[in-house]
Amino acid sequence: MDTPSLVALVAIGLVGIASVLIGTLGVRVARSTSDFLVASRTVGAVPNAAAISGEYLSAATFLGVAGIVLREGADGLWYPIAFCAGYLALLLLVAAPLRRSGAYTIPDFAEARLHARGLRRLCTGLVLLIGWLYLLPQLQGAGLALTTLTTLPGWVGVVGAGVLVILSVVGGGMRSITFVQAFQYWLKLTALTVPALIALALFLGSGRELDRPTAPVFAEETTVSVETPVRLEVAADTALRARGTVDGAAVDGPLVWAPGVHDVQAGTELRFAAGSGVPVPAGAPPTDREWLEPHSGGATLLEIYSIMIAGIAGTMGLPHVLVRFYTNPDGRAARRTTVVVLAMIGAVFALVSLLGLLSRAFTPELLVDGRTDGAVLLVPTAVLGDGWAGWLLGGLVSAGAAAAFLSTSSGLVVSLAGVLFTDVLSGRLRDFRIAAVLSAIVPVAPALLVGRMDFALTVPLVFAVAAATFCPLLVLGVWWRGLTPTGAVAGLLVGALLSCVGVASTLVGSVPEGAFGVLLLRPAAVAVPAAFLTMIVVSRLTKATVPADVDRTLLQLHAPERLGLSRERLDSQ
Repeated sequence: MDTPSLVALVAIGLVGIASVLIGTLGVRVARSTSDFLVASRTVGAVPNAAAISGEYLSAATFLGVAGIVLREGADGLWYPIAFCAGYLALLLLVAAPLRRSGAYTIPDFAEARLHARGLRRLCTGLVLLIGWLYLLPQLQGAGLALTTLTTLPGWVGVVGAGVLVILSVVGGGMRSITFVQAFQYWLKLTALTVPALIALALFLGSGRELDRPTAPVFAEETTVSVETPVRLEVAADTALRARGTVDGAAVDGPLVWAPGVHDVQAGTELRFAAGSGVPVPAGAPPTDREWLEPHSGGATLLEIYSIMIAGIAGTMGLPHVLVRFYTNPDGRAARRTTVVVLAMIGAVFALVSLLGLLSRAFTPELLVDGRTDGAVLLVPTAVLGDGWAGWLLGGLVSAGAAAAFLSTSSGLVVSLAGVLFTDVLSGRLRDFRIAAVLSAIVPVAPALLVGRMDFALTVPLVFAVAAATFCPLLVLGVWWRGLTPTGAVAGLLVGALLSCVGVASTLVGSVPEGAFGVLLLRPAAVAVPAAFLTMIVVSRLTKATVPADVDRTLLQLHAPERLGLSRERLDSQ
């Protein structure tokens, strides 16, 4: 193993050790059920905001957003916009009422609001589905980071991440994870700020431009090994040497690609001379000027709308995000937490978008083999060269990447373990630890068996499932007295069915072209309105089953705490 790989491995190891050590602090104070599930509802606004930000800013954010911007350009910025806007919607619609509900989990809230055990069981199943689906790209992100930075195989990263998450969670539950995730947020922020500022300074001083009417160019002779079949597009005649299968024919020598799309099979080696134009994935903007300009119309506009709906509504439905608001002392603190979170995640999204922009200049070769998700990891050595300066900066970024997949995975495991603990197991503290182990182990096998998928595909699909299920349930449950148990169940089933069709199509890899294919990959534009409409229509048809205490429940959700009408205070009287 060479020196840069060792530096990266040591950095990742230190983050893992630090996370486990900080997590053990929670063992000293976590003794009750409330400690394990919601940290006894004593977490202040700023610490909770740091923990939420650390949890929300996943490997998909740390690695994926920059990769999307590198490939898609201006159109890729819709992803961070949607993810940030989701917290604004969360602030306005559900943050404070959710805290006042006094619930531990989403199934708790559903049963308290609608008094239906069947609805609670359905919510439990959906929490597990969403959580395990979201853990899949986190674990695969750990494998990607390890294979990109070291010579170790990807399965080591997947299994290692699972073990570290279990060790962090089983000690003190939510209380210990709060400390860990707050630390990991500041580490991620540092790991993005330093390389972004260095790369920006060097880019501005180099006289490079990103608005040329031509494709990006290779700064030096570059050899790219294609590991999975790709379709590449060139904007002008491009000379190269190839060994393998290109456009359906075996080749071993010089080629000249005419403008258009070319198919390259796995195992092919492509060599480009310095100054050659960089091929881009088919469908991506082929020139720098097009890359900087937003595109609209047809399927692209439909895709943008669906991404926005999934990001905004999905944030309101992610179980591991929602459970964090139960840890605030009251609804007012929940709102303050959300405001601070907006600033914290906004800073990170700005930094990863900037790194995606700069990677177009420093690591354009990633466009050829489809490894754009690794752009953030490779920018340090591309900027500072193959020496100790680049290696140390790369080590810092490696530490940030490790913090990214560990923080989100830990939060997901806590939320999944909380549901298993309260709804499946008997409810003893020992069972919480068993639930945490089960929550972390289940997605490891799919992460190893399923080929690594692009973060731009997997994460919006998970958001779409959350958006089409829990978002309608929470919004209508908080703001509409007419919601009935039957209406809620029907809406959840419709939203889950429509969104999961897209998940299944992506996993199988069979998606047609055109608007229908866009809706399979981005089902939120159809699934979310359908779920809302189903809940409303079915509730209207079954209005006789509206809970008798609905007015009392809504008063508890919306009345300020100073009136003493919260569920917790009324139950204690």
